[in-house]
Amino acid sequence: MEKQGYKLIANNKKAYFDYFIEDKYEAGIVLHGTEVKSIRAGKCSIKESFVRVEHGEVFIYGMHISPYEQGNIFNKDPLRVKKLMLHKYEILKLNAKLAEQGYTLVPLQVYLTKGLVKVEIGLAKGKKLYDKRESIAKKDQRREMDRQYKGIFKN
Repeated sequence: MEKQGYKLIANNKKAYFDYFIEDKYEAGIVLHGTEVKSIRAGKCSIKESFVRVEHGEVFIYGMHISPYEQGNIFNKDPLRVKKLMLHKYEILKLNAKLAEQGYTLVPLQVYLTKGLVKVEIGLAKGKKLYDKRESIAKKDQRREMDRQYKGIFKN
C-alpha cells in the first residue's frame, strides 16, 4: 500500500482486534537522527506500545526502534519515551475524551509521508470478549467467501 509520498513502516493489527477505534489523529514524532535512519530501514515496532497525555503533552511508550547499525555512540535507547506533536486543540479534545470511562489512546501505524515520520493514533474503547468473538466470526466468514469466490474463477 504505497501511495505517492507514503510508505507504511509499522502497523498495529492487534489494536483493531482489541479496540473499537472511534477517532484517528495524525501526529508527528520527535526523533533523533539515527532513529530516523532506522525507521527508514523499516526497523520499528508498535505492537506493545501505548499513548498517554501528560501535562498537556502526548507521549508514546513502548515503541521499539532498533539501533541503527552505523550509529555507534549516537544511538538512543530503543524503548525510550518519545514525544508526539499534536495541535493544542487536539490534545485538549483527547484529554476530555480520555477523562470519560473506558477510552484509551493506541498507536495504529507508523509511516513516512513527504520525508517525515508520522504516527497515526486512535481514540479507542476496549472490546469485551463477546465483541472479539464476533470479530473473529466476521473474519472467518470473509475468508470463507474469498475462498469460494476464488474457487468460482479457478475452474
